[in-house]
Amino acid sequence: MAGVRRAWFALGFSTEEAAGQGEPEPGPRRLEPGPGGIRRLWPAWSYVVVETGAGLEVRSAGLRQPLPGWAEALPSETHVVLRGAGSAGVWARAALRGGLRDPPAWSAALPPGPPRPLPLLPGGFATPRPPFFTALPAGLRARQLALGNEHVLLLAAGGEVFAWGSSRHGQLGHGTLESELEPRLVEALAGVPLQAVAAGGWHSASVSEGGDLYMWGWNESGQLALPSKALAEERAQAEDMGAGDTMLTPHEEQPAAEPAAFITIQAFPALLDLPQDLEVSRVSCGSRHTAVITRRARQLAMLHCGRWQMGAVSFAGGGELYTWGWGKYGQLGHEDDASSDQPRRVQFLVTEGLWAEEVVCGPWTTYVCVLEP
Repeated sequence: MAGVRRAWFALGFSTEEAAGQGEPEPGPRRLEPGPGGIRRLWPAWSYVVVETGAGLEVRSAGLRQPLPGWAEALPSETHVVLRGAGSAGVWARAALRGGLRDPPAWSAALPPGPPRPLPLLPGGFATPRPPFFTALPAGLRARQLALGNEHVLLLAAGGEVFAWGSSRHGQLGHGTLESELEPRLVEALAGVPLQAVAAGGWHSASVSEGGDLYMWGWNESGQLALPSKALAEERAQAEDMGAGDTMLTPHEEQPAAEPAAFITIQAFPALLDLPQDLEVSRVSCGSRHTAVITRRARQLAMLHCGRWQMGAVSFAGGGELYTWGWGKYGQLGHEDDASSDQPRRVQFLVTEGLWAEEVVCGPWTTYVCVLEP
């Protein structure tokens, strides 16, 4: 892709804030690429594991620790799962600082063959918290698996979605608040060919092959992009205090929802209408916020390829970034700390002429990979 570079930006909570070391930079922060640039990353709350041309590396406030020999990570605040060519293991987070000299809390040899993305492993999946490994039913062929705080989503080989775990916030999508111990088909999505799933703290999302976005679960902070009573009350209070300048721009405003329309828990998948009928290519969920990349910019890049001086095929992955939900730490990228129950385009990328290619949400952070001309 001649003339184009990839770069990663972080929006929201920083490792410096987590460690109480100094003031974080305001607005989007460009991540230092390292040797060969950042290829992938996996965030926890206070640190992030990145893959560069030199391999995996743990980054947090005051720590840059290489992890040689490992290809993929799944971190949490207590443990980290690592997968290599022939093995996988789970270590306590403290072992990262010592270069994994401590023995793993769990490990397994892996058979040869192409790996599937973590947390999937042969016969089941790994988690960065006990019991560390869970077997899957033998007849369930998984393509992708996503972990929430208390629930699991599985995208099957045929495009179906299965969900299990806690459903006290409706995050399983089965229409009830009853927990499920075993994988259960999300019947409301049956017949819809799906290409991706994402799990937030207590909410869920799925993208169809046609680019439609379905969301369900907890909407306390507007993370489903459905009318939130808590946010409406916050906006009303801000207006009473003369802080109405934090509202949406005119083209993003919508009529105020009637009280009966407020949604705190959405127990069935809801088809989300994005602005201007945009299609979704990527989705990621944080603890209480959501981010998507749209496909519209792919069409724009094809129409304006002369401006970018590149072929449309090589630039087809780019799109625009939209975010919504909890925004206290600036993780929505709108240059404020306001929460939103409406999808809003991240204007910083538009202003800088950047196309979003990938998005990964940490609990209180949003990481976005962009294409730079």
